[in-house]
Amino acid sequence: MKTRVKICGLTRVSDIKAAVASGADAIGLVFYEPSPRAVTIEQAEVLARHIPAFVSLVGLFVNPPEAQVRDVLKRIPLDLLQFHGDESAGFCAQFERRWIKAVRVQQAGQIEKAFSDYYLASGLLVDAWDPVRFGGTGQSFNWDLIPPERTLPLILAGGLSSDNVFDAVKKVRPWAVDVSGGVEKSKGIKDIEKMSEFIKEAHRV
Repeated sequence: MKTRVKICGLTRVSDIKAAVASGADAIGLVFYEPSPRAVTIEQAEVLARHIPAFVSLVGLFVNPPEAQVRDVLKRIPLDLLQFHGDESAGFCAQFERRWIKAVRVQQAGQIEKAFSDYYLASGLLVDAWDPVRFGGTGQSFNWDLIPPERTLPLILAGGLSSDNVFDAVKKVRPWAVDVSGGVEKSKGIKDIEKMSEFIKEAHRV
């Protein structure tokens, strides 16, 4: 099975075109203002025009007001919602759109509980825990905490780059991998060569 690749936190049309040309399966736009990779709805409208058929457009939110999500959905053709905060399953499921839930992993059993709590999700994203930041930390976590039995597609994030994604895919066997900082020149500005190499390494397993 080919491991799918999501490139997250894009802010420029040129980066979206490069990611798609490199073989990205999904593109993530960040609707979380404190993030250095955040985009406005107006920016997202421009970026969304450059997502071709068969590439998914994902909107990332962190503890958003319901109204914010609905405002984005009115104007941006998102294929998937990604909730990266402390949202409940009920909150995530109310928008009549497929969604995934991110879990910042600290301890054993946490992922198993999330599989149960968010069983209506289209996937579970596992990321590194940070006391302040909701993802985008550039840090990895102990992959041994990931259970081999999974009731949802598992998306691996956290500190991934072309240097370690081959080992990550080989060990974890995730449904998909998600990268942001590991393919950047600077926050929100992607590196074409890094994106291409990352995708090649993810597919090499």
